[in-house]
Amino acid sequence: MHITLARERGLGRLVARHSLGWLVAANLVGLWLAALLVWPDLGTVVSPFTYGRWIPLHLDWMLYGWCALPVVGVLLAWSLDTGHPAVLGHARLALGLWSLALALGGVAWLGGVTSGKLFLEWHGWSRPLLPGAMLVLWTVLGAHAWWRWPRLNAGERTLRAVLLGALLPVPPLLYWASSRTVYPSVNPDSGGATGAALLGSTLGIITILGLLPLLLGLNSRQHRRWFWPTLAVSWLAYALIDHAHTSHHDGWQISGLAILLCWIPGLFVYWRGQNWSVAGRPWLNAALAWWALLVVSGWALFLPGVSERMKFTSGLVAHSHLAMAGMVTSVGGLILAQLTELPVKRRWFLLWQVGCGLQVVALTVLGWQESLDPAASYRGEYWPVLLLSVRLGAGAIMTLSSINWLVVFCRP
Repeated sequence: MHITLARERGLGRLVARHSLGWLVAANLVGLWLAALLVWPDLGTVVSPFTYGRWIPLHLDWMLYGWCALPVVGVLLAWSLDTGHPAVLGHARLALGLWSLALALGGVAWLGGVTSGKLFLEWHGWSRPLLPGAMLVLWTVLGAHAWWRWPRLNAGERTLRAVLLGALLPVPPLLYWASSRTVYPSVNPDSGGATGAALLGSTLGIITILGLLPLLLGLNSRQHRRWFWPTLAVSWLAYALIDHAHTSHHDGWQISGLAILLCWIPGLFVYWRGQNWSVAGRPWLNAALAWWALLVVSGWALFLPGVSERMKFTSGLVAHSHLAMAGMVTSVGGLILAQLTELPVKRRWFLLWQVGCGLQVVALTVLGWQESLDPAASYRGEYWPVLLLSVRLGAGAIMTLSSINWLVVFCRP
């Protein structure tokens, strides 16, 4: 479906409602979690639904809901056959089953049915839910590709075949990775991820970001001449470095991860060269700014001496907020603006960015202080409570902003 037709047929608004609905839900849970850290006794009000049972809802609804669904919307807008009489119904089916899987997953996690693995909590009866929704989505995309096939040129056929082939293994891989017996390589000196794992996951994000302008019909051939060959070289470097249990003291892990520093100007030039809608320009600028901070801070946090201090403190939480609340949220806003051409009020856009910045700063400072004095929070000292209160206030601002965005996109 051409992006203009996606707007006219209401697909963009449909995607926005599902995406922003999960953003609001995840933010409300996150606000509750932030309040529990300031006033732990609140947990007795909803016992036995403890902090540990709520945290998967916040993390997974944010990742598989808000972060994933705008990209799903791009795939639908690019793939669906506008001539089919049930085209919007097929989109509703795919998005509805995805949202149902997330809702039922929340029920499972609150009930204590979880694998215990961050972002892979799907376990027991909930384990096949999201992979099943993904297979339905793939079937919808594949069926519409088949119906459109005679009208596609050779390049479009190749791209669709490659994308469908790449997406098909994702559901079984998610099911497999959710097993309690499956774990990736770890850094033996910090207990965290290896440089190779961090490089591979980030290159995957860059690949998605590179495809978005193409799928949205914005991609310039001039930029394609250097972007994809450069990305291929980056993936080759990833393939050549050690993927086993490897320390962050290994120079190859450090230098391999440093490849991402080159992608700060690379993504800036590539994305700024696209013809984004006016409504999307603020989101574009925010995404690139958060991207630069994310890459630089991520590499710095991996360095020897820093990783040992910050890896399992609130500093790691700060980095996660920088990634998901900062960069990925701005990318999601950019996608929704492109699919709908609906601008959000500047006030609420800025409040979200400021709130995210406050959270990142407060959690970074808290993480550094925790590394110096891990027991301070348990002694009831004022500075951890003060920083967590700043985080709570910033989270409230961000939650109100997301509610405003949802209201904007729910208007007829």
